[in-house]
Amino acid sequence: MEINDLTPAELRVWRAFSRGAPVDFRTGADENTADGGGWGPERTLRASVLRALLVSAPQEEGEIAALRVAGARITGLLDLTHAVLDHPLRLSHCHFEQRPELYGIQVRRLSLPGSVLPGLGLNGARVDGTLRLSDCRIDGTLRLAAAQISGALFLDGAELNAPDATEPALKLDQAVVNDDLWAPGLRVRGEVRLSGATVTGSVNLGEALLDRPGRLALDGQTLTVEGDVLLRGTEVNGWIGLRNARITGRLDLSHARLRNPGSTALRARSAVIGELWLRKGPRPEGALNLRRAQIDDLFIEPEVVPDEVRLDNLVYTSLTKHEPAERRLPMLERDTDGYVPHAYEQLTAAYRRIGDDNAARLVQLAKQRRHRSTLPWYGRLWGHVQDATVGYGFRPLRACGWLLSLLALGSVAYALNEPPPLKADEAPHFNPVFYTLDLLLPVISFGQEGAFDPAGWCQALSYLLVLTGWVLATAVLAGVTRTVSRQ
Repeated sequence: MEINDLTPAELRVWRAFSRGAPVDFRTGADENTADGGGWGPERTLRASVLRALLVSAPQEEGEIAALRVAGARITGLLDLTHAVLDHPLRLSHCHFEQRPELYGIQVRRLSLPGSVLPGLGLNGARVDGTLRLSDCRIDGTLRLAAAQISGALFLDGAELNAPDATEPALKLDQAVVNDDLWAPGLRVRGEVRLSGATVTGSVNLGEALLDRPGRLALDGQTLTVEGDVLLRGTEVNGWIGLRNARITGRLDLSHARLRNPGSTALRARSAVIGELWLRKGPRPEGALNLRRAQIDDLFIEPEVVPDEVRLDNLVYTSLTKHEPAERRLPMLERDTDGYVPHAYEQLTAAYRRIGDDNAARLVQLAKQRRHRSTLPWYGRLWGHVQDATVGYGFRPLRACGWLLSLLALGSVAYALNEPPPLKADEAPHFNPVFYTLDLLLPVISFGQEGAFDPAGWCQALSYLLVLTGWVLATAVLAGVTRTVSRQ
């Protein structure tokens, strides 16, 4: 391109490029870049001029060339497909009339902070430094699929608007970010797609807005993050999908507002997570699906557990913070899969790890009661008997209370109404206490039961004591067996 063909604004940029000097067309720090479509020729740059400048402009000896432009209106298509640029590129607070095509570009550093674009194509790009899109407004898809970014990706304060319901607002699938994905305050209307991406640092979406009601708002399927995923104070209208994700640090949903009523708010099925924090916020409007997930520390407050959960085969090492079993059990009762034995076993193990055996017993008792509701009527009847007598083996002293009460009842009754002996000359001396024990205990015999013959209501009482004794003995044996096998 001949220098004589350049406008005064383009000539100013051309001359500054070889020295890496900045060119600022802005008239004030508070001007709105969204109004850039009306900027005049004094701050208008043709995309073809910028392309020629970046690809083939001469450099001055001893200077570091760089394109640093602020507040320009860029017309035409900036096509740098597969370009290899040896100098930084910064176009801040610029207004692009067409979507830049930077597919497969290789660049040291790329910065577009505060700019307004109708989309941005960076699929397969390689950025050797940072990619800064802070405070950008992109009314189209931001395409970063399979991109490789050696530094951090900055999207803090950016606004991304999907072109339609079928296209994502941010497409970062299969990309590699060798530092943080830094996006606090991000505003997205459409899908954020991070499936298959790898982030060496952390993903910060604190205080962000992800708005895609009733649909997938954040797709992190098979996402790998070696740091944390921070969603503190984030508002999500739609659902978060983290199936098979690997998060080494914590998934922090503290103060978050998750809304997907009538469906699932968070799906972390088969995910591997260091810590999951769900605390200090409103209860999610939608179900929590943690089936087959593996979590080291589950930091979840009872007040924040949603009305529906799915916990089948969830494995966790510890449950923070320590709460009484009565406050944790409602979480298991909300499982939409019904009775899930594994969930009770996990909660029991968590209490035993911290030495709270009483809470562990309460969980096991609740498990047996929940299981009872799944049995046929006769199974439920026998379950009620075990519950009332020995608490399914977790309340063994309760059986002693029943036995002592029946012993006292029988002893008083037979002391006042002594049954006649079968053979007066052979019968031992009648003892109402041991006679009652003979009736209650089916194995032990004190020689009283077979020597006397009660009649009337005393006979009916003896039948009742024999039957009750067998039931109590069987229940005690089942309880003892369960206790021994548990230990």
